[in-house]
Amino acid sequence: MTALAIQTTPRLPQVPRPIIMIGAGGIVNDAHLPAYKKAGFPVVGIFDLNRQRAAQTAAAFNIPQVFDSLESAVASAPPNAVFDIATPASALPDILPQLPDNAAVLFQKPMGENLAQARRIYTICRQKNLTAAVNFQLRFAPFVIAARSLIEQGAIGSVHDMEVRVTVYTPWHLWKFLEQVEYVEITYHSIHYLDLIRSFLGEPGGVYAKTTRHPATTNIDSTASNIILDYGPTIRAAISTNHNHQFGLTHQESFIKWEGTKGAIKAKMGLLMNYPTGVPDVFEYCILEEGTEPQWQTLSIEGSWFPDGFIGTMSSLQCFVEGSADVLPTSVEDVINTMILVDAARRSNETGAVPVTVPATGK
Repeated sequence: MTALAIQTTPRLPQVPRPIIMIGAGGIVNDAHLPAYKKAGFPVVGIFDLNRQRAAQTAAAFNIPQVFDSLESAVASAPPNAVFDIATPASALPDILPQLPDNAAVLFQKPMGENLAQARRIYTICRQKNLTAAVNFQLRFAPFVIAARSLIEQGAIGSVHDMEVRVTVYTPWHLWKFLEQVEYVEITYHSIHYLDLIRSFLGEPGGVYAKTTRHPATTNIDSTASNIILDYGPTIRAAISTNHNHQFGLTHQESFIKWEGTKGAIKAKMGLLMNYPTGVPDVFEYCILEEGTEPQWQTLSIEGSWFPDGFIGTMSSLQCFVEGSADVLPTSVEDVINTMILVDAARRSNETGAVPVTVPATGK
């Protein structure tokens, strides 16, 4: 077998641009800013509605400016700044119009909390000629970059099966704003997997979905989902999530699996298990060799989904803006299709299953 060169890190910009951070919540402190520090990306200012929180974040990450308003953040931004927005999706239609025309902007997923809002956001970005990307960092997790590298080299042949399975306990109380969101699990979590599968397999012909709430949960709309994407008769794509497994790590699962005509890849997403502490990721692959038994190999990969995936989303935007990359993978033009798929999954949940009529015993 030809030796494989497995890539695990994203392309970085030749000259990193200054970043204006909008938002100072948990995801910013736990992922955005640690990622940018690791990559050497300069964050020159930060704004949050809670100024004290912004000041604490600035002190922790040596950010030189704390702004009192979004207007002052925009006015003080360097001409080549990238605006990084980490707020609830519902705030995007109010924030984006205040940014300079022609600006580069990265904002957290989802691209709105429903399809109508996504289309509004898309329209604002086009009207202002923003180079806008959505922070679907799972595409840039080191284990996903490695899987894509193997697949693009043809190592596992043609992919005909892609599965995501998550059986964990998620502490939803950490994100109070989610209590106001419909279809929370699909819109804020499984959206990652819908987007990821699209990035590997393209656009599905349809979707079947059912999302449910745990009987003891009253403040969160949904906490588990089963989703099947229709790619025709020879490709299976499935997502199964259960965020209610409160029974310890013994039987928790969190993985993405790709199966091809020549091999398979399985990536354990350790972050989601025992969250937020997490457990180590594991990346395994098996390539079929004629005349030998299948052998699984483990590749040691540095970094994880958090924070390293956040390097990739910011890098891809900066590389595209500077011209060192021809494609912006998570552009609003691409991600609007993820939002269409999310909407289709939500509508599938409402239409229900095909009724099954079971005859009475003996008839």
